[in-house]
Amino acid sequence: MKLYYSPGACSLSPHIVLREAGLAFELVLASTKTHQLADGTDYYGINPKGYVPLLELDDGQRLSEGPVIVQYIADQVPAQALVPPAGTMARYRVQEWLNFITSELHKGYGLMFNPSMPAEAKDLMRTRVGQRLTWVNQLLQGKSFLMGDGLTVADAYLFTVVNWSAHVALDTSALSNLTAYQARMAARPAVRAALKAEGLTP
Repeated sequence: MKLYYSPGACSLSPHIVLREAGLAFELVLASTKTHQLADGTDYYGINPKGYVPLLELDDGQRLSEGPVIVQYIADQVPAQALVPPAGTMARYRVQEWLNFITSELHKGYGLMFNPSMPAEAKDLMRTRVGQRLTWVNQLLQGKSFLMGDGLTVADAYLFTVVNWSAHVALDTSALSNLTAYQARMAARPAVRAALKAEGLTP
């Protein structure tokens, strides 16, 4: 498989999941600014949406949208329990988290990264995302991961998105459960390997 990514972007989530799953894959850098690959290939010719992540399967099919990609990856190695079985309430709970993260957190952070967004709008989004994170912080009380003691694909996505906080001046230091959670995630071998491979850590 090939994972088209940009360092530190939301593609870090499926990157982490691929490493947690222990699957073989190739990383392909796709610039979110030039929309070109390292060899000059037009990324729009590969993914008309123009953004990452994109997962190219061994048979040539391509999957886009991070929450879908991570579930596909996890379903390839059910023994790893990175996502509960389809049709179970636990699976729907993971999908509930994935949807919350993509709609209530990811989009909010994305607006704060936009240089053309007025400062007042960024302040509004900072407050709104902060409120959502406060709620997440409360739900993490007494838990190692979002679903309890076991890591799921939703954790890779939450870690990735919350990791953007320092880049948008969003202070999460008072959210002790979330801060401890981020540290736990960052210490995982698969997460460390993904961050290093993307040039985000030495």
